[in-house]
Amino acid sequence: MWQAENLALVALTFLVAGFVKGIVGLGLPTIVLGVLTTTYGITPAIAIMLVPSLVTNAIQGLGGQTSLAVLRRLWPLLLAAAVGIVVGAGVLARSSGSGPAVALGLLIMLHGCISLLGPRLPHPGPHERWLSPLAGLANGLITGFTGSAILPGMLYIQALGFDKERLVQAMGLLFGISTLVLMVAFARYELLTPDLALLSALALLPALLGLRLGARLRRRIAEERFRRLLYVVLIALGGAIVWRNIG
Repeated sequence: MWQAENLALVALTFLVAGFVKGIVGLGLPTIVLGVLTTTYGITPAIAIMLVPSLVTNAIQGLGGQTSLAVLRRLWPLLLAAAVGIVVGAGVLARSSGSGPAVALGLLIMLHGCISLLGPRLPHPGPHERWLSPLAGLANGLITGFTGSAILPGMLYIQALGFDKERLVQAMGLLFGISTLVLMVAFARYELLTPDLALLSALALLPALLGLRLGARLRRRIAEERFRRLLYVVLIALGGAIVWRNIG
C-alpha cells in the first residue's frame, strides 16, 4: 500500500478528481472509486475516498440559512439514507466475491449514460412525503454496498425543483452526510483500518489542491463540453471495472 507508485497513483487520482469537482461540482467519489478499485479493490478504495469526500462535500453543502432550509426539506431522505448505508455496508462487509465491484462498475456506467442523455424525473408533488424516504433508503443501500451515493439520489433531488444554488447545497448535503455515515459504518464493521484512514487523510491535500484549481479555471473551460467528456470517461471506466471483475 505504501509503495511509491501506489502513493503517486492515489495523489494523482485525488488531484484529478478534485479538479473535476471544482469545475462541475461533483465526480470526486466516482472518479476515485473507479480508478482505485482496479488497484486496491472496492473496500479499500471506499475507505481511502472517505476523508477527502467528506471535507469537499462539507465545503459544498454548508452555506448558512440557505443550507438550513434545504436540510429542513431533505431530512426524511437523509435519515432514510443513513439507515440504508449502515445496512448496505454490513452486506459489503460480509461479501467475499466480485459482486460489489461489478455493481459499482455498472453504477458508474449508468451514471455516465444518464448524464449524457439528460433524463429528468417528474416533480414528486404531493407524493414527496413518502417518496423522499424511499429514495433515501434506496440511495443509502447502494451507497453502503458500492461507496457511490450518486444514484438514484441525484435524479430525485434534481426533480425537487431547487434553484441552482440550493441544488448544489442539496447534493453536498446528501453526499457529505452519506460519507460521514459510511465512515462510521466502515469503522463499525472494521473495514476502515489505521493504514487506510491515514492514507485517506493524506489524500485530502491533493484533493483540495485539485478542487481549488478546478474552481479557478471553471470560467475558462467550456463546462458543457467538459461534462460530456467526463461522462464518456466514466462509462469507459465503469466498463473496465466490470470487465476486470467478470473476465
